Amino acid sequence: MYRTHTCGQLRLSDAGTKVTLAGWVQKSRKLGGMTFIDLRDRYGITQLVVEADSPIAEAAASLGREYVIQVEGEVIERASKNAKMPTGEVEIKLSGLKVLNKAATPPFTIEEESDGGEDIRAKYRYLDLRRPPLQKALALRHRLAQEVRTFLDNEGFMEIETPYLIKSTPEGARDFVVPSRMNPGTFYALPQSPQTFKQLLMVSGYDRYFQIVRCFRDEDLRADRQPEFTQIDCEMSFVEQEDVLNTFEGMMRSMFKKALGVEIAPGIPRMSWYDAMDKYGSDKPDIRFGMTINEISDLVKGCGFSVFDASEYVGAIAVDGCAEYTRKQLDELTEWVKRPQVGAKGLVYIKLNADGSVKSSVDKFYSPEQLKAVADKCGAKTGDLVLVLCGPKRKTQGQLGVLRLELGQRLGLRNPQEFAPLWIVDFPLLEWSEEDSRFYAMHHPFTAPKPEHEALFYSDKKEDLEKVCANAYDFVLNGSELGGGSIRIHNADMQSRMFDVLGISKEDAEAKFGFIINAFKFGAPPHGGIAFGFDRVCALFGGQETIRDYIAFPKNNQGRDVMIDSPSKIDDTQMEELFLSSTYTEPCA
Repeated sequence: MYRTHTCGQLRLSDAGTKVTLAGWVQKSRKLGGMTFIDLRDRYGITQLVVEADSPIAEAAASLGREYVIQVEGEVIERASKNAKMPTGEVEIKLSGLKVLNKAATPPFTIEEESDGGEDIRAKYRYLDLRRPPLQKALALRHRLAQEVRTFLDNEGFMEIETPYLIKSTPEGARDFVVPSRMNPGTFYALPQSPQTFKQLLMVSGYDRYFQIVRCFRDEDLRADRQPEFTQIDCEMSFVEQEDVLNTFEGMMRSMFKKALGVEIAPGIPRMSWYDAMDKYGSDKPDIRFGMTINEISDLVKGCGFSVFDASEYVGAIAVDGCAEYTRKQLDELTEWVKRPQVGAKGLVYIKLNADGSVKSSVDKFYSPEQLKAVADKCGAKTGDLVLVLCGPKRKTQGQLGVLRLELGQRLGLRNPQEFAPLWIVDFPLLEWSEEDSRFYAMHHPFTAPKPEHEALFYSDKKEDLEKVCANAYDFVLNGSELGGGSIRIHNADMQSRMFDVLGISKEDAEAKFGFIINAFKFGAPPHGGIAFGFDRVCALFGGQETIRDYIAFPKNNQGRDVMIDSPSKIDDTQMEELFLSSTYTEPCA
């Protein structure tokens, strides 16, 4: 065997044991004629010691960083213990050393904190993956995946695979497409989710399905998005919304307990989409802290300040203990909200000073009593700062929501080790596009309206359709949407009505979705489900906001894998086999 123990396994109770270890040289140093080597594998680090008169002293002294070696020796107690290492009470007195493979000097340090930038570490991802933070991240991902499978298996779910090569469908993000060699001029699409297939499985009688599955979306990327990502995809038959929420609340509570040792109390709070937008300016609110949004239009309009008078909506948040903000700090915050990412035109403030006075950037338009009334409505107290934005209602609420998160971050209110889960329910079923003069599905075209809104759903009036709530739900954690789902449409007539509302012709509906419409004619059961973004679940459980460290081989913000240089061109022979031609030319620099 190459090893009898791992590099994270040995303890003081193993003293006197003869062992064989194998791993990578983390570092080597000479002290007083002796050579000390830190040997690393994914389980940890063990210190090795080679005495000056040892027959392997010269070989030990010649080792370089990341050499792969095998060593033999005796476990002894360390004279100088390291309490920060699990193996820090012991070291291995070596009697044998074999170099299994030499290594070139790595382009960055493979340690807890690396000196390599993001680009260089992405190019040498296989080296970056040797670092303890990434090893811990992938170990957490593994534990969470195992817990998901265990929980759902115990709940009677079957893991069933669905195809990757499917057909392109409208709505949602752009599809990745794959040309078919055997069917010239036709293309497969990679699934954005297994949505239609899991519904077909319900029609087939497999009443509890799940898979941890790869999904693909050809969209512009951000730090928390990837063109290929992983979902925990689930569907259930003969259920109502309450059944789905209770089941998957149980799954999330189990994951917290088993993976993190964190107890989440039963009865995760629920909030309507409308309340979330009104109070937090977001459909994925971070409820770890307050600072909720308050509409103050009735208190500030009609007082001579034209900016407020001309606005549809005026809203404000109260920031605890920040009345001491200087003019410079307030000017910086004003410029911050004017950035394109926020899009506000300006910022009004009200200070409730410690001496009881009220100071505002608009105090020439409002009396101290009027300003105090605004502060009272926001729940502000002496020493607090009130910040005000105005404009179109939903846009302004969104801007206040972004401002709220920024201040929460600056004030240390967003503790990554604190978890505040939440269910968002009662979404609008449809979104109206002024640009296209048509409705779009807020989730997807298979989401059912709430039963009590079915009459509105069949109305021909735009104002009625805008009132219809979806029988849908999102699971939110710490300001991130981790999962979302809905009770599905399960009869052909209602599904046809949905396509009609979305402006999808009968011909297009038949061409794109004929298979599922026909399936509904053969006794489809009531069903619903949910999909969790597994990469994001892993990141938030690991206390991070971005997902890249929790994916073994991620893409960059341009959708490229710089390690393998992908995507790349294919040769003319492959192009001909696929019946493809390219007229694209690189743009001039």
